[in-house]
Amino acid sequence: MSILSQIEQWPSDNAVSVVINGEGSIVDQHGDTGRVYPLASVTKLLSAYTFLIALEEEAISLGEHAGPEGSTVHHLLAHTAGYDFDSETIRFAVGTKRGYSNTGFEKLAEHLEAQTGISMADYAREAVFEPLGMSQTTIAGSCAKDGRSTAADLAKFAAELLNPTLIALQTLNDATRVHFENLAGILPGYGRQNPNDWGLGFEIRSTKKPHWTGANHPATTFGHFGQSGTFLWVDPEHRLACVTLTDKNFGQWAVDAWTPFNEQLLAELTS
Repeated sequence: MSILSQIEQWPSDNAVSVVINGEGSIVDQHGDTGRVYPLASVTKLLSAYTFLIALEEEAISLGEHAGPEGSTVHHLLAHTAGYDFDSETIRFAVGTKRGYSNTGFEKLAEHLEAQTGISMADYAREAVFEPLGMSQTTIAGSCAKDGRSTAADLAKFAAELLNPTLIALQTLNDATRVHFENLAGILPGYGRQNPNDWGLGFEIRSTKKPHWTGANHPATTFGHFGQSGTFLWVDPEHRLACVTLTDKNFGQWAVDAWTPFNEQLLAELTS
């Protein structure tokens, strides 16, 4: 029996999990891959990829001012602009801490629209969703947390993260390395991390402990989880990715379940 069947024991009414390999193929799945789920902060992965395309198209640049005084697109993407989690309150000086922020991403969307005249939702649809055939995916509201999608669509996106076609591999590699190194901060749900490493919109596993991926995941593993009980991780060393969606909000159940689940899954896939 597949390890993915463990999701049936989780305290959610609906759950689905899909594993994608380095060729972009689904190697295992469990649950209804066509059901639409709210993504919460997994939305940031879709938005980050949209911003990377905009950077390659030179619609925006990392050095442009955006956000509070002294902040740039670079700071906002890497959660170092100083914003509070979900308000415009400034919690720290730019570049001094890692302050995970929905507001920072929303400011990026405003900046992109100001520079291009195209809304974030339309830019994401035209630049990411339509080219990848993600017909059930939308961002209606905040680009930080209001995405909706299916496991089938996100499997296509995970395949893109393993084998980029919409951006250069060098661009993705740069976005999934640590930016603004050695900054401490809070990883929501898992407490203070020092360092709390992030790339350009992508959370990097690095040396974080505790963490929602397994202890056996390489430090280079990147992805995101969401408060709606969702996660997507990519392991670039083993060339694997996993998309898991539930309708149970993140809580202690997820802290208890996700780490051993991901650890067992990776062990099985790499044995």
